[in-house]
Amino acid sequence: MSNEENAINGDEFTGQSGSEGIPDLDEGALDAPAAEAGELHALLSDARAKADEHWDQCLRLQAEIDNLRKRHERDLANAHKFALERFANELLPVKDSLEMGLLAAADGTDAAKLVEGSELTLKMLSGALEKNNVKEINPLNEQFNPEYHEAMSMQERRDVAPNTVVTVVQKGYLLNDRLIRPAMVIVSRGGNDQPLDEQA
Repeated sequence: MSNEENAINGDEFTGQSGSEGIPDLDEGALDAPAAEAGELHALLSDARAKADEHWDQCLRLQAEIDNLRKRHERDLANAHKFALERFANELLPVKDSLEMGLLAAADGTDAAKLVEGSELTLKMLSGALEKNNVKEINPLNEQFNPEYHEAMSMQERRDVAPNTVVTVVQKGYLLNDRLIRPAMVIVSRGGNDQPLDEQA
């Protein structure tokens, strides 16, 4: 018999023939794939449950964000609509006072009382502005500041330093420290101490 025939019969390498050379399989080895499949199925189910839970959380958060956005838009619209309500309430007594002053003037009230009434009305108006953080800029005798003042003209003066505000034509105003109107002023032109009437 040739070597190839002996190899086929299993005699050359094992000295045995037939199925006697095949090792016995453990029964647990046959159950391993089934156990792995069950474990994978459980992991998949758990992952699906967590994904569903996270999706629900995502939907709830999205709904909450939408509600917050709508509430913010509504509050912002109301803030724009009623932002001047407090300021308007402060100005109403001023208007009432002006109307009473006009009635008094029509009835022939003497000028001194009208002046007194006007002064009280102006005081009320100034108080209303201050309560709403409107501050007056009245830079008379101060150094000219281009950030808050607007020079209308210059005036030669020997009694003050150059670039001094010598006349306030119109007062300026700040709202919450932000300029809303510059003060219109006349500024001194210096550099010559000679009296104006002696200049050639």
